[in-house]
Amino acid sequence: MTEKPNNFALIGAAGYIAPRHLKAIKETGNALVAALDANDTVGILDSFFPEARFFTEFERFDRYVDLLGRKGTPLDYVSIASPNYLHDSHIRFALRVGANAICEKPLVVNPWNAEGLLQVEEESGKKVFTILQLRLHPSIIALRERVAQERAANPGARFEVDLTYITSRGAWYFASWKGDERKSGGIAPNIGIHFFDMLTWVFGTVEESELTFLRDDVGCGVLRFKDATVRWFLSVNPAHLPDHVTAKGQRTFRSITMAGEEIEFSDGFTDLHTESYRHILSGKGFGIADALPSVQLAYDIRQAKPKGVTSDSHPFAARVA
Repeated sequence: MTEKPNNFALIGAAGYIAPRHLKAIKETGNALVAALDANDTVGILDSFFPEARFFTEFERFDRYVDLLGRKGTPLDYVSIASPNYLHDSHIRFALRVGANAICEKPLVVNPWNAEGLLQVEEESGKKVFTILQLRLHPSIIALRERVAQERAANPGARFEVDLTYITSRGAWYFASWKGDERKSGGIAPNIGIHFFDMLTWVFGTVEESELTFLRDDVGCGVLRFKDATVRWFLSVNPAHLPDHVTAKGQRTFRSITMAGEEIEFSDGFTDLHTESYRHILSGKGFGIADALPSVQLAYDIRQAKPKGVTSDSHPFAARVA
């Protein structure tokens, strides 16, 4: 007997990340019955779910979802790919209509919002899941296992790590909600949250966070764990790309090195949403408690006082005048 597909709704259907959610819903054999976005440029729906009802106004979307429930076809999941500052509200909507929520990163911008959602989740009896796809990346899983093995073999081992992520953005970025710190949280949660989650998943609790500098387009700092030091550099400015990357005409650079050895994780970096959905649908998804450490870390970075470039700073710090 074929299992009945789950009914999904998608909030943020016109966004950059929406196609990955649409693809994941389709590839896991489920149905999108409704979608919402203030922007009506959503022709992407034709490639996946042309029958889905589409709304540009939340009130009409809300009414339709309510009618579905009253007719005996309620939503099972609401996927949320809206601007960061709306995640909290849209998760609450999902739980209120009796659906589970699958939310893009960051789960919320401020840690106290995540704590509030724990109570709403408990009251609703439904679950809140978030996309932490680097935890499912084979290279990152292998790195975590390697760290655990080296710790077991040598309890005094110390890990020295450099994390570099430069994803070039044009002028549009700063005119959009992504460039508004009140709405996105700034560069730390907007492009760094997956990496901060990955680092805490691999190395454990952050004992000290030192901020080198934090600007609209770039951030740099040092994280110290019990047995690891991580120098991180995040940027959306193409001027910060290494020369060899620019020479190839590339606009993105990702690198994790440990003890000078490159950890290759570029392949599959953008293709793990379907695997994340399978993980969630099988009952093994990552929830609020999993997301909270990286949300707290990104918030702490935003509040920290920059110390400026020192001998401990990431090697790319000198690229920023």
